[in-house]
Amino acid sequence: MTMELASVEVKRPEGANVIIGQTHFIKSVEDLYETLAEAVPGIRFGLAFAEASGPCLVRHTGTDNELESLATENVRAIGAGHVFVIILGNAYPVNVLGRIKAVSEVCTVFCASANPLRAIVARDGGGAGVLGVIDGESPRGVEGEAEQAERRAMLRRFGYKQ
Repeated sequence: MTMELASVEVKRPEGANVIIGQTHFIKSVEDLYETLAEAVPGIRFGLAFAEASGPCLVRHTGTDNELESLATENVRAIGAGHVFVIILGNAYPVNVLGRIKAVSEVCTVFCASANPLRAIVARDGGGAGVLGVIDGESPRGVEGEAEQAERRAMLRRFGYKQ
């Protein structure tokens, strides 16, 4: 048996955040929906999940049709069973990530990012699996005092620190 590796670009609207993970049960679609809706009132998101047995359908839901369609498109492109993609429109991963990880069916979260993303997928004759992601770009240097001061100021502007 041979295996093929592929780099799959994850599509998202400008400014949107993406969360990619793996879960193990069809119930996850509804549980993740409820988790997101409870975490941020008025949240806009799309969610898609690939079944790995039975009819092997891409199950989807959300509060925003465009984001839901993109999440579905991304799951189909990745093509790996039990993988889910969430695209957040007006919320940040920091608002929902802890709750997503606490959903009993969630096995792994590969990433949560607004950067350009590529999923690294291994395919063989019977299926596919996500090995990891390429998130953004490689480091270009090490922060100095000025960059540290800007990082600290930014966190306070966003309200994450006082």
